[in-house]
Amino acid sequence: MAEFTEKVHEKCLAFGDRIIKLNDYLLQLEVKKEELNAMKGKRKAIPIFLLSISNICNQLLRAGTSIGANNAEAINAISKNDYRSKSHIALKEARESLYWIELLHRNKYLDDKEFESIYGECEELVRILVSRCKKLDDDSSK
Repeated sequence: MAEFTEKVHEKCLAFGDRIIKLNDYLLQLEVKKEELNAMKGKRKAIPIFLLSISNICNQLLRAGTSIGANNAEAINAISKNDYRSKSHIALKEARESLYWIELLHRNKYLDDKEFESIYGECEELVRILVSRCKKLDDDSSK
């Protein structure tokens, strides 16, 4: 594997690791809040806000880990068109991840520091993938 390709692959893996850990962290945090509330009011039903965070986390988990999966498929593509297609899908998943991260921040599930860290890492992946896709698009139009 070429050095640049290996670096992109490693960045995708590292981002996927962070997304998995963020997912677990946010869900554990919300469960702990619910346990505290349940002790006070002795509620047994799961509140709506836990369903919301769970769904958003699931969307981010799927998109954030899909970046690396599609990048891996691009690396092992069977044709230039397959490589181009998988690269574009990886880019779309990275952009979708930005959306979910921003939504988590807007709804106060991520503080400013957490948001800036993971959003910045995702933006870096987007820039790398945009560069790759532009080059692929330029090459295919020749």
